[in-house]
Amino acid sequence: MRVLLRRFISMTSVLSVCLGLSACTASVAPAPAPTTEARTVPPMPTLPAQPDSGDIDPGTYLVTSFKENFEITVPDGWVSEDGDGLGKDDPDQPDDLGVFVGWWPSNHVPTDACKWQGALVEVNPSAKAFVDAMTAQTSTASTPPVEVMVGDYSGVEFDHSVEGDVNIKACDNGQFCVHSEYSNLCTRWYSSTAERETYRVVNLHGQRAMFWVVQFHESINSELAREARAVFDSIVFKLREVSS
Repeated sequence: MRVLLRRFISMTSVLSVCLGLSACTASVAPAPAPTTEARTVPPMPTLPAQPDSGDIDPGTYLVTSFKENFEITVPDGWVSEDGDGLGKDDPDQPDDLGVFVGWWPSNHVPTDACKWQGALVEVNPSAKAFVDAMTAQTSTASTPPVEVMVGDYSGVEFDHSVEGDVNIKACDNGQFCVHSEYSNLCTRWYSSTAERETYRVVNLHGQRAMFWVVQFHESINSELAREARAVFDSIVFKLREVSS
C-alpha cells in the first residue's frame, strides 16, 4: 500500500508541474531489457541398440562402445560378434568368414607385428598416437593416412597389411599381432598373409574411436567386398544440434 501511495503522489506531482508550464515533455519509457530464450537440445532419433551376438535384422543400429555413440547400417545376413563387430560369410567359401567390420578399443600396439611378445607398447588415447604407432609398425605395410569425415567428426583412413613373405606360424604364439587391448596378449591378429584391413581412426574431442574392415582372403566375393565397405562407410557420429 505504501508503494502504491508513493507512486500516486509522484504522478500527482508530475502532473502539477506540467499544468503550471506552457509545455510539458512526456517521459519516454525505457526499452525493455532483452530476453534470452532457453536453448534446447532436441532428442536424438531413437535407434535400437546393436545386438551383442547372433544374426541381426537389416537396419540402422546405435553402438555405444566409445565416448560418443555411433550409428551403423547393416544389410541382411550379418552376424554380431560380441557387440564389438559384425561379420558375414563368403557365399563362395561358406566355411570361412569372408569379411568383418570391427571396432573394439585397443590401447597397445606392438613395434613388430611378428615378434610382438614383450613389444606391446601402450599408446595414449589420442587418434594421432594410434595412427603413428600403426604406420610405424615393423613387418606391416600401411598406406599414407588421409583425412576423412565420419559423420560430424574428423579422422584419418589408411590400409594395413602384412609386409613381404612372412611365415606367420613362426611369429610369437603363431599370431601376427597388429594391436591389442592388453600388454601381455594379443586381441587383434592376422591368421594369414592374405588378410587386408582398412582403418578409420576418429578424433572425439581428444579421445579416439577406431574401426576397421577386414578382407580375410584374396579371392573374396566381389559383391561381398563392396557390401562390407558399404557397412564400414555407414558408420557415423552425429553431433546433437542445439536450437534456440
